[in-house]
Amino acid sequence: MEKIPIIAVVGPTASGKTALAVALAQHYDAEVLSFDSMQLYRGMDIATAKPTTEEMQGIPHHMIDCVDPEEIYSVAKYKDAANQIIDDIISRGKRVVMVGGTGLYLDTLIENISFQESEVDMTVRDELAAELATTSPEHMWQKLQEVDPASAASLHPNNTGRVLRALEIYYSTGKTMSYQVENSHSAPSRFAPVYIGLNARDRGYLYDRIDRRVDEMLERGLLDEVSAYVASDVGATAKQAIGLKELAPYVMGEESLDACVARLKQGTRNYAKRQLTWFRRNEAIHWFYIDEMDFDTILSSAISIIDKEGGSYER
Repeated sequence: MEKIPIIAVVGPTASGKTALAVALAQHYDAEVLSFDSMQLYRGMDIATAKPTTEEMQGIPHHMIDCVDPEEIYSVAKYKDAANQIIDDIISRGKRVVMVGGTGLYLDTLIENISFQESEVDMTVRDELAAELATTSPEHMWQKLQEVDPASAASLHPNNTGRVLRALEIYYSTGKTMSYQVENSHSAPSRFAPVYIGLNARDRGYLYDRIDRRVDEMLERGLLDEVSAYVASDVGATAKQAIGLKELAPYVMGEESLDACVARLKQGTRNYAKRQLTWFRRNEAIHWFYIDEMDFDTILSSAISIIDKEGGSYER
């Protein structure tokens, strides 16, 4: 069976992935499929840095704003939905450009990883939930880091739903989630991916971009968004989006705005580090450095690589 060509734009937050993905989609008459575990949720538009209508430039974007905040979403659900969307896009004669920062979602889809729905010991689940209630998301993430650093590298500490799930699997089965990933290829992949990665050679350059993005989010009304979600009854997973948890203490009158913003910026930088740790495991990624090349040069270079490696993408 001929494999489906896929372009995947990867990299840390604030590296410019959306703009590149849209430009590639325009060039190849493609549609964009997101692999971001938080942009799935309806609402939280600013906190999750969803692309605006202007940024999409008329290109259809999928797997954004498709899940109610009350729902706990899984990587297995994402894989099933994404496969259906890709089939639909291909059936209409279009191509697919994937973009996002949740490496686990991308790898599960592209590599056709099938997770065994392990029977979780409910005692373990209850104990971990109780521990979270008396400690912090950071504490639970550090606990995961000790037993399964590969999985921890793919998750933000705020994503307590995924962190607790990975800990449940380990303490219930004695095997890590990353072990499952490495040993759960049920069938060959049906995709032929070309990976384009964005990064900055100078880490300080990327961190400055992250800080500016946070400032822009605040100007666009991030605090109003956080206030609405703090007061709402949305699900635990959705409430862990970067920005909501860090700014909640200010909204509730517990801490100063400066302290909360500083924590948000630092937390986002740390998340960018973990994203890079995950993506660097993939030796097939072609990396471009945004502090060394302008956008047009990156775009033209990426197109050259895609046309060379994925012949069926040539127009």
